[in-house]
Amino acid sequence: MAEPRTATVSRTTSETEIYVDLNLDAAPGSGITQVIDVKTGIGFLDHMFNALAKHGGWCLTLTCKGDLWIDDHHSADKPKLSDCALALGTAFKQALGEVRGIKRYGTGHAPLDEALSRAVIDISGRPYCVTSLNLTREKIGDLSTEMIPHVFHSFAMNAGVTLHVDVLRGENDHHKSESAFKALALAIRQAIERTGGQDVPSTKGVL
Repeated sequence: MAEPRTATVSRTTSETEIYVDLNLDAAPGSGITQVIDVKTGIGFLDHMFNALAKHGGWCLTLTCKGDLWIDDHHSADKPKLSDCALALGTAFKQALGEVRGIKRYGTGHAPLDEALSRAVIDISGRPYCVTSLNLTREKIGDLSTEMIPHVFHSFAMNAGVTLHVDVLRGENDHHKSESAFKALALAIRQAIERTGGQDVPSTKGVL
């Protein structure tokens, strides 16, 4: 049996303290008990990361202590400082290691009641992110909806992946957001699935 792909990232700045412990190989049938413990200080963001880990087949511990009294921007995404999504993307890239012996591409569709989302990912080494979430509310719980695309973007940039996330239909912003994170989880799970070989999934021979 192949060794689980794991990473631990710990970062402390003047405004945030972030800790991530990630195991990419805790899906049912792996023999590993899935454990998820997320505490970012923003309840809805916790809920989204929980969904990502659960349906992605990960074990995930993620804690973030930040200056939330300023605004949620510090924990969700801050360009000059590491944050939860940045740290998670970094941990993902470290845990995955050399892109060899995996499918590389993944597509996921996830419904939640009236909402339906699609995520497509390429473990390409060329970070890029496009989102179309069609969110209309200012906030969901304590999380500003304008920050949700930044979460996807920050993850993609630091994970080194090309990512497209689209909400195809929906009315409730909670449902649209959650279906988007679940779609991403399914896409990632497919993309990082081991093929049983050691080939680099690229005509260039390197990623």
